[in-house]
Amino acid sequence: MDKLDQEFGKHYLIEMIECDSEKIKFVESVRQTMLRAAEKSNATILKHFFHQFKPTGVSGIVVIAESHLSIHTWPEKNYAAIDIFTCGKMDIKTVLDEFKKGFNAKQATYTIIPRGF
Repeated sequence: MDKLDQEFGKHYLIEMIECDSEKIKFVESVRQTMLRAAEKSNATILKHFFHQFKPTGVSGIVVIAESHLSIHTWPEKNYAAIDIFTCGKMDIKTVLDEFKKGFNAKQATYTIIPRGF
């Protein structure tokens, strides 16, 4: 592989649409879904941090050995934006299924961006 043609990982930009607003309003339910998704995808969780906005909404990150998962929620719009960057062998289908189930999203779409140079 040429020095100028190396892929280090994949960045998934995920749109969770028509979520159950109750599932994305507060830290605890968002944290549980994020950690469960990481665990079930065989990622190695290193640390996590979540912030509760007032009155509702959450931003958070789960740092994994393979890179990270992050989330920002807009309960008033029933929407969650999720980024996953992985340089390892995560089971991305499992992650998406866990997010969709955990947030009761009616629709989930994603874009994959190869990372590297």
